[in-house]
Amino acid sequence: MSIKSDKWIRRMSLEHQMIEPFHENQVKTGVISYGVSSYGYDIRVSDEFKIFTNVNNSMVDPKNFDSKSFVDFKGDMCIVPPNSFALARTLEYLRIPRNVLVVTLGKSTYARCGIIINVTPLEPEWEGHVTLEISNTTPLPAKIYANEGIAQLLFYESDEPCAISYKDRKGKYQGQRGITLPKL
Repeated sequence: MSIKSDKWIRRMSLEHQMIEPFHENQVKTGVISYGVSSYGYDIRVSDEFKIFTNVNNSMVDPKNFDSKSFVDFKGDMCIVPPNSFALARTLEYLRIPRNVLVVTLGKSTYARCGIIINVTPLEPEWEGHVTLEISNTTPLPAKIYANEGIAQLLFYESDEPCAISYKDRKGKYQGQRGITLPKL
């Protein structure tokens, strides 16, 4: 298994629509960077958020998720309350090749502010918008900027395709659009 370079990412995205919309170069003037980097791709967060709230005295249960646990928000920036959590989605739609595994990691700009993006694997032949889990670990409100970089994708290519892909298994998050809540 080898990590893929900027050249491979450009080729796969331009020829096979692996990342849409796609930025061939890194955009960084006046924004938190996004686009192709040396060995990855910095994805952007959209302007749609679900912010955790306890107004309805809900309990978080991954087997019986109550959508009243969130407040929907749309805007150029989102304020995540202290010691709280929000869900968002990528602006980009991804199509992962059958012989590739992708790992999503938070950007250091946010991590240095106590904002953590959950490490998320994207399995071979998974497709969709990535639902991002954003944790504010600080005792202060945290600002997230929509349409700017939030996480980096690292691409690992195997020397052979997997026997059974996410698509073959009919994975429950296949083809997701928008922010997708937990499913059992």
